[in-house]
Amino acid sequence: MFDIVKRFYDRNIYSADDVKKFVISGKITADEYKEITGIDFE
Repeated sequence: MFDIVKRFYDRNIYSADDVKKFVISGKITADEYKEITGIDFE
């Protein structure tokens, strides 16, 4: 799931808020969120 979310984020299909939803739903970790967005997960 990480690879798909990262690809979509890099192409500006997903925003940081969209990626945050994947952390909340347990699909990716908070560390993966930071790796994708460069922002600490709060």
